[in-house]
Amino acid sequence: AWINSGQGLKPQTRSVVNSLLSGALAGALAKTAVAPLDRTKIIFQGRQQHFSHEAYRLIYRTYLKDGFLSLWRGNSATMVRVIPYAAIQFCAHEQYKRLLGGYFGFQGKALPPVPRLLAGSMAGTTAAMLTYPLDMVRARMAVTPKEMYSNIIHVFVRISREEGLKTLYRGFTPTILGVVPYAGLSFFTYETLKKMHAERSGRPQPYSYERLVFGACAGLLGQSASYPLDVVRRRMQTAGVTGHTYGTILGTMRDIVAEEGVVRGLYKGLSMNWVKGPIAVGISFTTFDMTQILLKKLYQLRYNNR
Repeated sequence: AWINSGQGLKPQTRSVVNSLLSGALAGALAKTAVAPLDRTKIIFQGRQQHFSHEAYRLIYRTYLKDGFLSLWRGNSATMVRVIPYAAIQFCAHEQYKRLLGGYFGFQGKALPPVPRLLAGSMAGTTAAMLTYPLDMVRARMAVTPKEMYSNIIHVFVRISREEGLKTLYRGFTPTILGVVPYAGLSFFTYETLKKMHAERSGRPQPYSYERLVFGACAGLLGQSASYPLDVVRRRMQTAGVTGHTYGTILGTMRDIVAEEGVVRGLYKGLSMNWVKGPIAVGISFTTFDMTQILLKKLYQLRYNNR
């Protein structure tokens, strides 16, 4: 009904709706696929012990102790955050591309490199600003036993009552500082690879497996560039339940480096990100593109049958 109700949605409105729906589905599928790896990474980012093969042992021990579905603990909180985050990010990216394209005179065409990077960074920043408290809740649920927080609402209530409302935005600054290079490089890499592919192959649209590869490359570059700030963000978010006190970004970085070193501290869990990141981002970008194409075809089919 939403594809063509009454006289039909205006093209711009339809584009926004399509982007929101496609982005929501893309985020949900991608995060669910890597949820066990994501939870394990968050746990190790918040600890001082070394990552390495212990992370994969933790997954196995969790499975033996609590069952298969326990590997997805906190995934409901992740979905509550990821669905609006991904919907906003992908939709914002499409709108920023359109606005920047009009401003720089590239309307309907691939953007030049700098505006292409800027569109991704602005999209990620917009989504992060609007959904940050949900990310905080997800981090808390990932590192605490299920007896501590019974559900998402319980996390909000306890944090607000025991630690204050401002705790819901603890780690917000490193998040934004990390999102700028992460989202910027991810979208930039994916869009650039698609543009290069179209120029060299003569095909305007890549195959699905090619989109997965392009997305994997995008995830690898984006997450590697922003990873230390991701570790700092998790430490600040989980400080209330891990017994540490982290104040500023630089202070947190200093503490981590002093206690654990640069590689084993600021880059703890990066090896797992090199596994889950390309998978998640590849699935995300591919799902978004393919859903967009499907929705446009459905609308066209319905329009032609009127």
